[in-house]
Amino acid sequence: MPKKSINVSLSSYDDIFSTEESRIEAKQEKVQDIPLSELYPFKNHPFKVIDDEAMQKTVESISEYGVLSPAIARPRKEGGYELIAGHRRHHASVIAGKETMPVIVRDMEDDAAIILMVDSNLQRETILPSERAFAYKMKYDAIKRQGERTDLTSCQVGTKLRADQKLAVGTGDSARTVQRYMRLTELNSKLLDMVDNKQIAFNPAVELSYLTQEEQENFLEAMDYSQNTPSLSQAQRIKKLSQEKKCTLEAMCAVMNETKKEELDKVTINNEVLRKYFPRSYTPKQMQDTIIKLLENWHKKRQKNMER
Repeated sequence: MPKKSINVSLSSYDDIFSTEESRIEAKQEKVQDIPLSELYPFKNHPFKVIDDEAMQKTVESISEYGVLSPAIARPRKEGGYELIAGHRRHHASVIAGKETMPVIVRDMEDDAAIILMVDSNLQRETILPSERAFAYKMKYDAIKRQGERTDLTSCQVGTKLRADQKLAVGTGDSARTVQRYMRLTELNSKLLDMVDNKQIAFNPAVELSYLTQEEQENFLEAMDYSQNTPSLSQAQRIKKLSQEKKCTLEAMCAVMNETKKEELDKVTINNEVLRKYFPRSYTPKQMQDTIIKLLENWHKKRQKNMER
């Protein structure tokens, strides 16, 4: 009777002679010194790397101590590595004349990499509205794509958070605010720059995001013609004109030329007019305090006269 063949699985040389501790260590992520020339920015990275005062301080720190916190990157198909976190450190290292920087290399799918990239940058102290807008949009789309996979969205309690609700967790913003920030991605670059530069306030900017691209171009002309920035009320009315298909350049100019309510409620006295009533040594604060005292005395006298 023929003998039955026995299926024997032979372990590799490394498996036989390596310890459990060394096998665990081999699987752990390690910090590697990678040439700066092999590190590439994340595709469509929404956060600007600016040569400002904060960057100069980072350059000085890296020149003296090196990069203390390693960046995170993933391998690229084309070769080299795509930065996920550490764009500012990379730029500062280049300016500081470094050749390499410490990096944790991690294999990540696109959506997981997007979420990590956004989360790591949202911890920065100063973030422009445009940066937050595009970062939220990228993460929102990534969460939605993950939600389409049943293996990633199983929920023990039987309910699932919407993508905007998931995105809002940990940001300090509500789901509604997240949605409003993402609306800013519909603005053209000129209007978005004006939001970043605080020439247009956030709430009016959200309303203007509903205009078509052609209407937005015309709105810039209306702003230039009126030499005014939009109030919330003006932006809401212009949005309504767009919804009614009546958003012409002439109509927007008419709205932008209106005197704003806050201007009607404001009293402005030229500094030169006031100066002739005060000693030159008086500061604006001293002038204001004196005017308030005079008005209080006038008000008290007026009340007494009315009571007689």
